[in-house]
Amino acid sequence: MKKIVIIICVIVICIVISVTYAYSIYKGNVNQVQKFNNEFSKYINQEFYGNELATIINLAIDNNERYSIPKDSTGKYIADDMYSLRVDVYMTDTEKTYSMELLNSGEISNLVYNYSNIKFKCTEVEYHKKTNRISYLYIEQIS
Repeated sequence: MKKIVIIICVIVICIVISVTYAYSIYKGNVNQVQKFNNEFSKYINQEFYGNELATIINLAIDNNERYSIPKDSTGKYIADDMYSLRVDVYMTDTEKTYSMELLNSGEISNLVYNYSNIKFKCTEVEYHKKTNRISYLYIEQIS
């Protein structure tokens, strides 16, 4: 009888440990996604200057590099369904939308130099369905 009680206790302890471990992994992932989204959510529907636009582009490119997001033949990151991040910027002075890759290829320092006193606003955001991470930001020049 003692052996059966001990076996049941060991099984219960293993189940409790497994559930606790799974929950801590889940909570860690949720916190990681929340931290990632917070880096960008402060810009959503808010006005900011060109130097902060450069920060957003750098963060997006760093994210894509960290997760080894592949590029297509034109040098643009290929969207995936978990970790990729795209940023498009509409410039009113040229009436064109530019990808983050194009703006980055023209040296981010030039962007900061030419647009540091210009205001921008993030007007559209999309999220990955699988991970709830931000997947797309559309930013418009407003002045």
